[in-house]
Amino acid sequence: MPGRASPPAGTRSIQAFHLGLADYESTWRLQKDLQSRLVLAKRADTRPRPPHALLTVEHPPVYTLGKSGDAAHLIASDEELAAAGATLVHIDRGGDITFHGPGQLVAYPVLDLDRFYTDIHRYLRDLEEVVIRTCADVNLATCRIDGLTGVWVKPNTDSPERKICAMGIRCSRWVTSHGLALNVNTDLAHFDRIVPCGIADRGVTSIERELGHPVDVARVRELLLVHFARVFEADVSDLGTAGSDAILSAYPPPAEVHS
Repeated sequence: MPGRASPPAGTRSIQAFHLGLADYESTWRLQKDLQSRLVLAKRADTRPRPPHALLTVEHPPVYTLGKSGDAAHLIASDEELAAAGATLVHIDRGGDITFHGPGQLVAYPVLDLDRFYTDIHRYLRDLEEVVIRTCADVNLATCRIDGLTGVWVKPNTDSPERKICAMGIRCSRWVTSHGLALNVNTDLAHFDRIVPCGIADRGVTSIERELGHPVDVARVRELLLVHFARVFEADVSDLGTAGSDAILSAYPPPAEVHS
């Protein structure tokens, strides 16, 4: 079946780094640098292959609008954004507008899918599966909705499905960037200023809201890494908190680039 072939053993090594609370644009630059270096290594046929990267982070309040998004889905004025301490950034991923902020676990996998499978739909479904399993470990049942990307909490008597995790990705020569944003203890009032992901008939929720109590974001991150390794059949090494310079030093460009 196309897109399902398994790569040779040893090619699925992922280094996971945590950036703590980091601003969106510097994290975006870091992703692009890592993506570029993995692409260059592929073009140079560098051996051994460099490990894939997985960045986790929380952001200060920021709204991001994907390249196919509708600016009308931001329903707050510049003054309202400023009052909320939030900014708006136009970015190069797919998808519409969403919010990132404290209490939300954001994960940015930078993977060379040539070493996994070249199937974007499968990749999105696998990201969803990682989140579904992570939520199950904190006793929260979640699901997919046909035709909609992301992870949802099923409807109840008070409301329809609520999105708990938004996703948007970009892929260059089968190397990924951007990723997923899981609402753990997020202040959901920020979503009142947008039409989240351009979907007007369903709401947004968090693990905290659904369980009725806050959950440790660091613990959720630990669970997410475990399930990322299982779903992607990868060896994930958690290298803890690191800054951009330290991360990039682990991914030097191939020698051919310097010649």
